Amino acid sequence: MDDKVLTDADIVGYMGSLSNWGKWGSEDQLGSLNYITPERRVAAARLVRDGEAVATSLPLAITPGPGNPRPAHHFMMPMVNTPNFNCSLDYVGLAFHGTAISHIDALCHVFWDGKMYNGFSASEVQMDGAHKNAIESVLDKVIGRGVLLDIPPVCGKEWLEPGEAIYVDDLEAAEERESVQVGEGDILLVRTGRHKALRSQESDTSAWQAGGLPGLHASVLPWLHERRIAVLGSDGINDVSPSGFSDFLLPIHTVTIVAMGIHLLDNQDLERMVGACSVKNRYEFLFIVAPLHIERGTGSPVTGVAIF
Repeated sequence: MDDKVLTDADIVGYMGSLSNWGKWGSEDQLGSLNYITPERRVAAARLVRDGEAVATSLPLAITPGPGNPRPAHHFMMPMVNTPNFNCSLDYVGLAFHGTAISHIDALCHVFWDGKMYNGFSASEVQMDGAHKNAIESVLDKVIGRGVLLDIPPVCGKEWLEPGEAIYVDDLEAAEERESVQVGEGDILLVRTGRHKALRSQESDTSAWQAGGLPGLHASVLPWLHERRIAVLGSDGINDVSPSGFSDFLLPIHTVTIVAMGIHLLDNQDLERMVGACSVKNRYEFLFIVAPLHIERGTGSPVTGVAIF
């Protein structure tokens, strides 16, 4: 069977064949972050050579639009002016899931058949938050070897178009071009060129505003499982949109989060990073992501930092 031609039944099969449930015990809530051992963190730290640091977060999206239906709130509060202390204050409020804000998805974010990762019931998420697989489990865990796979160059493009899918052949072509190989415990970042396109006057912005995004095709899921990655990230939402499946709006989200226990980084700005990688001719680095300490949260806004 051509792995690019999948059915909804194949995705259902992946929920079992690619599952990591029970691999690290029945109470595990870290999922594939278990692949990042202390030894791998030490090895990742040795990748730091010149100390250049590159952040990956987008500016906080406060302007409403087709891709930002729930804009973040940011406004100034009354200044404090007293005889012995003066200061300015501001307020921030946001719903970070979606396509506009750089964030990490916790393992309680997505369910399948009433379950979340490791078989915990979806009912563990209540009005006061998630009582299993919440984001506070991983506050200091997303630290390791980052690997950037830059896909547009292997396709002969500056950026991928909305709805354009990435396949295993593309990922492996990027590995060969960059002389790097994705392996166990890696934080994998996949660049589609989304933000370069959105900032370019040569891009058809109407296509992006219609809701389509380039991203991974569901056929890459066995490859991600075989490589034993720890975290998956992208400058989009990781999934190609539309997905091409009637029963799965976001098959990458569903299988990686629920079955494999992979935390996802969505909407990362990878343009500065790819520039640094290109100049240095190396696409591996120490990568650090620190979620906010949101108790029982389904994720967190984040800024990832690559250190070369």
